[in-house]
Amino acid sequence: MVRFRRAVESGDIDALVASLSPDVVFQSPVVFKPYTGRDAVGLLLRVVATVLEDFRYVAELHGDGQTALVFHARVGDKALEGIDLGRVGPDGLVTHLTVFVRPLSASIALAEAMKAKLAGG
Repeated sequence: MVRFRRAVESGDIDALVASLSPDVVFQSPVVFKPYTGRDAVGLLLRVVATVLEDFRYVAELHGDGQTALVFHARVGDKALEGIDLGRVGPDGLVTHLTVFVRPLSASIALAEAMKAKLAGG
């Protein structure tokens, strides 16, 4: 998750997308069905980068072949906490990414903001 984290922290969205495996699987905090593939996941990450404000990682945890990047951010006036839980392949590319967000009110705000942006609103 080193390349992924560096790209997020530098705001380099192209590098962020490049840090994903071509067949990456993304588990959204608000949608049941996973997204697969660099193009689909890259689109979502590009949009979420415009929705989350004051984003910052505050901790990094390792175990069982996974890395948890703990973050704080805002969606409008809703503060949120979350975790980017990822696995990387031997090539250093992210193969699986699950995002957790709390509290529920912030998750709802995130879902609504993402829906509006993806719909072109």
